[in-house]
Amino acid sequence: MFKQKNDTNKPIKLVSAPEAVAAAVHSLPPHTMPTPPKKVIITGLPNSGKSQIFNNLTGEYSIVANYPLSTICVKHGQFRMGDEQYEVYDTPGLYCLFIHSEDELVVRDLIFKEKPDVLLLCIDANLLKQSLALAADLIELQIPMVISINAIDETSKKGIWIDSDTLSQITGVPVIESIAIKGIGTNRLKSGIQTARVGKLNIHYGDIMARGISTVEALLPEALPYKQKTAILSLLNDPFLNQYLIDNVPEEQLQKIHDAVGDVQEYFKGNIARTINHNRAEWVDSVTDKIIKRQVAFDGRVSETIARMCRSVVFGVPILMGIIVITYFLVVTVANLITSWMEKIFWLPVKEWIDTFVIYPFWKDFFIGSYGVLELGVAGAILTVLPILSVYFILYNILEDVGYIPNLSVLSKRVFDKIGLSGASIMPMVLGFGCKTMATLTAKTLTSPKERYITIFLIAFALPCAPQIGLNMGLLGRVGITAFIIAFSVLAAIEAVTGLILNKIIRDDDKDCFIQALPAIRMPNLKAVVKKTYYRLFWFLEEALPAFMYAAITMFTLDRTGLLKITKVFLQPIVEGFLGLPTEMVDALILVIARREAAASLIIKMSDNGHLNFVQSIVAVVLTTMFVPCLAHIGIIVKHQGWKSTVFMVSVMTFTSVIIAGVLNRVLLIFF
Repeated sequence: MFKQKNDTNKPIKLVSAPEAVAAAVHSLPPHTMPTPPKKVIITGLPNSGKSQIFNNLTGEYSIVANYPLSTICVKHGQFRMGDEQYEVYDTPGLYCLFIHSEDELVVRDLIFKEKPDVLLLCIDANLLKQSLALAADLIELQIPMVISINAIDETSKKGIWIDSDTLSQITGVPVIESIAIKGIGTNRLKSGIQTARVGKLNIHYGDIMARGISTVEALLPEALPYKQKTAILSLLNDPFLNQYLIDNVPEEQLQKIHDAVGDVQEYFKGNIARTINHNRAEWVDSVTDKIIKRQVAFDGRVSETIARMCRSVVFGVPILMGIIVITYFLVVTVANLITSWMEKIFWLPVKEWIDTFVIYPFWKDFFIGSYGVLELGVAGAILTVLPILSVYFILYNILEDVGYIPNLSVLSKRVFDKIGLSGASIMPMVLGFGCKTMATLTAKTLTSPKERYITIFLIAFALPCAPQIGLNMGLLGRVGITAFIIAFSVLAAIEAVTGLILNKIIRDDDKDCFIQALPAIRMPNLKAVVKKTYYRLFWFLEEALPAFMYAAITMFTLDRTGLLKITKVFLQPIVEGFLGLPTEMVDALILVIARREAAASLIIKMSDNGHLNFVQSIVAVVLTTMFVPCLAHIGIIVKHQGWKSTVFMVSVMTFTSVIIAGVLNRVLLIFF
């Protein structure tokens, strides 16, 4: 009844019907009943290597990038070690168990709810003190733990060595050195998970504080997990803990807990957090002094110098411009060569065969007509879009791996300040150039409603995502770099003006502080870049190829029923008259709603067929970038802002995009 793959990193797959599986399991003798897998939760600071370790342990693939917020939701997979099966959870970054954001709350709730058998703490060797502060917080949970010290190759280049054996003796848990990006230390880490132990923490908060913690702890229900940590968080007035207590503590007991917490807080006159943090900081400093060894005569700060240059206005802007120009020329030249080669080798023979052997006009039109499922669907996705995305993703993934993205966010802070956004909004906005849907998800980390609204609006409006940037470059490259400069300059100006307007009309509230973790600039790992590019292209084809085919079938049906012609006649005064675009642009605007890449593919074909001139190419790019967000993106906006706000956003974007594109058309015709 069970089928197990040879790869021990993959979970067991049940291949029969649920009823048959249940019957088989119940019929097994008691000693052969399957035991549930042990739960392992991976946690650590943002960008500490959690996702890479998750990939190494499970054989699954989760996006790995050299910047924070690359993991925004919990993922899980399995691996087997000996006779034990382990279920592993990859989680967003966590600074401490005193919650400051929804992402951190997700991690703490997962720990409290799942009651893991093992906590795997990822420590970034470059951020040792911050990681040790989190380690102290987690040890107080009294859950068996193992520590993975990652990026030791980077610290050794700086002349810093970490004594992992001494750290293991101090904390009482296994400490494994690893270079996760290269898979070094994975087997030792699996063994460490098997031998995970409850840690020890030599921190004294003082007799009065200790009695206060014990008093609150004694009032908590016996069945409540992690009572000591819950008591400490109660004394710290954790903003998200009250609901947890309401859900798990009887009402009459809850009042006693509040009274006890109030008594302790009154005694310390609001200085409980200072007292606890001071004692933990002393412990962190003490541990750091014991486990860190430095090479005195070391002088190697090349990566820090490059990072500072990327963040400065003097050097950062030329570096950014250089990256854009290089990306443009590679996408335009290399991608076009790949497309021409693939079309000649793969598509033309298929098209000629169908044209020769399919005799019925209906089916010939269905397969290779203007809206054919193979012409617009398969060929559009694979021949037009895939080569451009392949080149663009390789370059983008290199920038991710190098650590350029967080430094770009610091460089762009000066601009964001002008449009009412604090530094906290920068990372979601910059991530929007990768995937607008995922970037919108990261906006939930913003506590300011005003800032969150402006950020989500700007991401959805005139900000092109990675596939769209690549495809726009491919399209504009057909009419020259001047068109590229004009189009992207217009989009940048639209974003800035929109931000200024929203900042003026939305009531002010408290902004988030700007705290940006800046990873070290490092040489890209080419194997990791290729692997990430492969998965991103695979995921694109997995999602987009069916969408392209459904879109082609939809357009074919609309064309055959005459509805497409009616729509074009109705919109002709706007599309041809006001926007100055050919009527075929209606097809692209319909496809934008389903999949932006499908619309871009169609526009590129229009350009190749000579149906778009210089001005029309610019207007088409600006219009489709600003037009209605795709359905997946709309779904995420609804989740954040609700239906009413989303409908208002989408309506404003659609109307504004048409007006701006029409005005742009008139202005460009004056000069060109």
